[in-house]
Amino acid sequence: MLTPRLLALSRQVPRGARFADVGTDHARLPVWLLEQGVIEQAIATDLREGPLQRARQTAARHGLTERISFRLGDGLAPVRPEEADVIAIAGMGGETIASILETAAWTREGEHTFLLQPMTSVPDLRLWLAGHGFSIQREELIREGETLYHTMQARPGPMSALSPGEAWAGRQYRGMDSPWRTEYLTLLLNRTSRALEGLRRSTKPGDAGRLEELTERYADLARMKEEWDKWQR
Repeated sequence: MLTPRLLALSRQVPRGARFADVGTDHARLPVWLLEQGVIEQAIATDLREGPLQRARQTAARHGLTERISFRLGDGLAPVRPEEADVIAIAGMGGETIASILETAAWTREGEHTFLLQPMTSVPDLRLWLAGHGFSIQREELIREGETLYHTMQARPGPMSALSPGEAWAGRQYRGMDSPWRTEYLTLLLNRTSRALEGLRRSTKPGDAGRLEELTERYADLARMKEEWDKWQR
């Protein structure tokens, strides 16, 4: 059985997809998709031989070695554009994910779908995607233990600029199925409020710009929280 965060990724892989898992580690996601009959073949890549060997062992235990192509390499370097139409990049920082996409120029062309699950630097990744030829089609918040994880589905294409709050919380819309969103917006508001309190006590001249930035973020997050609460009534 997959963990909640990997299950969230698996739900976004359409039946019959040509699937690649970048940074596969134990290859749990491609093995699951193969066993469920969602895909017929998969590509599993990793930067290091150790994780790739663990991936081979997982596949062998499930009798799926012949249906997964295991490739050693950095990011998307081992994958040709025509080999995959759905590509998962998960379990790493947002800056690393952005670097992987930036290095492979073909990711901004064609009809590829990217399933991204950053562990850190989530706002930075959103802003990078919006500014580098990608459109975030949907997002999902997943709770695993005490941690909330983000899954983003991105494709090549134009995207309008994100507001200060959207950069941190992601876009929202009426009817959106997101049971953890109220909790997450509250968390972001509390964090921003604490940061503002510290900056207001600061006498450093350089903190004035940061204070303005956080004030705008807090106001926009408060607007989004009010809007979201209204939609839940």
